[in-house]
Amino acid sequence: MSHSSGTDMALNFSTASLHTWNGVSLLLIIFVTWIISGMSQAKSKIERLLICWWALTGLIHVFQEGYYVFTPDLFNDNSPNFMAEIWKEYSKGDSRYATRHTSVLGIESVASIVLGPLSLLAAYAVAKQKSYRYIFQFAISIAQLYGTIQYFLTAFLEGDNFASSRYYYYSYYVGQSSIWVIVPMLIATRYWIKIHAICKRLQDKKVTKVG
Repeated sequence: MSHSSGTDMALNFSTASLHTWNGVSLLLIIFVTWIISGMSQAKSKIERLLICWWALTGLIHVFQEGYYVFTPDLFNDNSPNFMAEIWKEYSKGDSRYATRHTSVLGIESVASIVLGPLSLLAAYAVAKQKSYRYIFQFAISIAQLYGTIQYFLTAFLEGDNFASSRYYYYSYYVGQSSIWVIVPMLIATRYWIKIHAICKRLQDKKVTKVG
């Protein structure tokens, strides 16, 4: 597989420092959310982990992806802006971000404006054990899966040639984006099973009453 040259623009932060600070920020969000989830109405560790996931992905959608969507000149920003540097670094794995390709701009717009707030609401729904939490998490996970599949598919249809090297292709484009395939798929499967079980119980109860 061949790859075209990505955006090799100069960065104010080293790749290592970007990964370190980004990783520390994400871990801090998870840690704080985990502590808060312990004071919620969540009934299990899995539900507490789900609260962490929805809070984390919601904040990423709103702030990190929102920054990309609403800052059209971020790739011309030569100041040491951490958010801009993150996107400059990621564009090594997918240069469509540097050119603000309509496909990624559209996907990121939906993610930041729609899926971000809904993900945060999902975290609230699980924490408060709202009656709609099952179908809500299922629906958002399906939407995330759809967006990620569309992200990969549009690149494939245009030659899948947007990374500056194989390393960035597999570590950034494939590796990081695959998280939004694996986790939403697991959540959607979990709540499909739960919703199906509830519907079956209601159906069996109805049949019993009729009989």
